[in-house]
Amino acid sequence: MTRSAVPAGTDAPTSDASAPDAPAPGGPAPDTQRGDGPRDGRNRAPGPPVPAGPVVRPPWTFLTNHGHVLLAVAQSQDALVSEIAARVGITTRATLAILKDLESAGYLRRHRNGRRSHYTVDGHRPFRHPAIAAHEIGELLDVLAPAPAGSEGAS
Repeated sequence: MTRSAVPAGTDAPTSDASAPDAPAPGGPAPDTQRGDGPRDGRNRAPGPPVPAGPVVRPPWTFLTNHGHVLLAVAQSQDALVSEIAARVGITTRATLAILKDLESAGYLRRHRNGRRSHYTVDGHRPFRHPAIAAHEIGELLDVLAPAPAGSEGAS
């Protein structure tokens, strides 16, 4: 009894004629960023490239969308909501809801600068799950979203 159309012990096809821009499984997206940097000319902390097209996501990940949004904000505190959404692979509306959740729980502080928002991450907040509540989120951020050289960092 097989569970998929792909025979056991083989990998799924790596290309699909109907989706020429689809990344090969396990490989990088073909066009990960357009242009040479941010459109507004500012230097931002280096982070993972923002995919140009829809993000192909596996059926599950080790971090929740809340965790991914927090990491994206820690990597680029002046990022637009649309940029965060593209990096995480969720809608702008879902990103806004998560940012509100994180701000309400004290993990983020939002500062308005004209029409833009600047986020500050409080790395000293504990994890919410009881099994790891003795740890601060700054520990995770230090590993997965290290602060760029010369900045204060998230923790």
